[in-house]
Amino acid sequence: MKKKIVILGGGESGVGAALLCKQQGYDVFLSDGGTLKDVYKQELHANGILFEEGTHSVEKILTADEVMKSPGIPHSNAVVKLIIENKIPIISEMELAYRHKGVSKIIGITGSNGKTTTTALIYHICKNGGLDCALVGNIGTSITKQIALDPKPYYVVEISSFQLDDIYLFRPDIAILTNLTEDHLDRYDHNFENYIKSKFNIVKNQTEQDFFIYNADDPVTLKYLNQFPFHSKPLPISMYNEQPDGAFIKNNYMNVSRGEGLSMSIYDFALKGKHNQYNTMAASLTTTLLGIRKEKIRDSVSSFEGIEHRLESVATVRGILFINDSKATNVNSTWYALENIDRPVTLILGGVDKGNDYELLKGLVEEKVQRIICMGLHNEKIHEAFGNVVAEIIDVTSAEEAVNTAYKLSKKGDVVLLSPACASFDLFKNYEDRGNQFKEAVNAL
Repeated sequence: MKKKIVILGGGESGVGAALLCKQQGYDVFLSDGGTLKDVYKQELHANGILFEEGTHSVEKILTADEVMKSPGIPHSNAVVKLIIENKIPIISEMELAYRHKGVSKIIGITGSNGKTTTTALIYHICKNGGLDCALVGNIGTSITKQIALDPKPYYVVEISSFQLDDIYLFRPDIAILTNLTEDHLDRYDHNFENYIKSKFNIVKNQTEQDFFIYNADDPVTLKYLNQFPFHSKPLPISMYNEQPDGAFIKNNYMNVSRGEGLSMSIYDFALKGKHNQYNTMAASLTTTLLGIRKEKIRDSVSSFEGIEHRLESVATVRGILFINDSKATNVNSTWYALENIDRPVTLILGGVDKGNDYELLKGLVEEKVQRIICMGLHNEKIHEAFGNVVAEIIDVTSAEEAVNTAYKLSKKGDVVLLSPACASFDLFKNYEDRGNQFKEAVNAL
C-alpha cells in the first residue's frame, strides 16, 4: 500500500513537496483553500498530481496517513485542528526534505533579522568557492522541489520559525541563529517564548558532529541558550569579545578562528552597517567549516552585491535618495535600517501589525525621521506611538501615493526609506510585491 500524504497549501513549498512525494512513490493529494497560481497548476497537471483549490475536502484530507502543512497555514486553522483531533501526523516541508535528501549536507539559517542576507552571502561564497550547492527555502526555490528536480550535495536553506514548527528528525549539519527579536507574535499566541522555542528547534536534533553558530552579543539568544539543550559544537560570533572558537571583530578586523583562520578588514566588506558585520561573520565562519579557502571567502565578501528589497538603493531624484527595505517586516529590521542612515529621513511604515512594540524605534525616529507616511489599512498603533515624536504623520493606501507624497515633502539631501516594520498582506501580495510597486513608483517620478 502506498503511503497517503495530503499537502495542505499550494504555494511554492506545497507544490515542491507534492512533486517530491510523487517522485518518491507516495499517494499524493494537494488541497488549497485559495486560488492556485497557473504555473503551479501546470506543474501539478504535468506530474499527474491530484489537487483541489478554493475548498478543503475534509473527508478526503482525513484519510491521509500524514499531512504536510505549508508554513503559511497556522495551527489555529479549522482544518488543521481537525487533522490534529484525528491524530494524523503533521510535518513541515523541512522534515519531508530531510527525509529524502540522501547524503547531501544542509546549512540551515534562521533568526529574526539578517537571515536572508546571511543565506544569500553563504551561497555566494559557496558558489565562488566551487561548491555545487543550491539556494533554497524562504529565499529561492523550495527545498523539496530542488531535491526532486535537481539534487545537490549542499543545500543553503533560509528557514522561518513556521518551517521549524513541525519537525521531528530534521537536522542541519550547520545551524545558524542570527538573533532573536519579537516577530510573528500573532502566530505564537502573543508569547515571545513560543516563538523563541520554534527558532531553537533548529538545533534540537543536532549531534556532536554538527555545528551551531550564534550571536553571542544577542541578549535573548544568550538568555535561552541553556534552556534548549543541544549537542552540536557551539561557535559564537561577537563584535565585542574575542572568541577562541568562532568569529569576532577587533580593531576593525574580522577574525575567524576555525580551519586555516581568516582575518579581514571590515572596511573591505561589501555589506555596510553593524548588522551586516554579524551577517558577514556568520557567513565567513560557515564557509570556513565547509573547507572554502580564505582567499575565496575574502573575494566573495568584498564582491557581494546584497539582496533585493533589503536596504536597496532605488534612485536619487532631485537629490532625494529612495531606499527599498520592503523586507523589513518587523520593528527590529526597521531599527537596523534607520541606524544605517545618516541623513534626514522620510519613513514609510505600516501594513499588517504582527504584535509590534514600536518603543524600540522611538529614539532613532526622534533623532533622524522628519515625517512618517503610513501605508496600511490600520495605522492606529503607529499614530499612537509616534504622534508626539515626529512633526507629521500622513496616511496613504498605495505605494504610488506613498512615493508621491514623500517626494513632495522631502528636500534635497533627504532619504525616503520604505521600511514598513509590518507584514504586507493588507495592500500587497507579499513584501516583494510591495517593494516592486515602490520601485515602479520611484522610477515613474
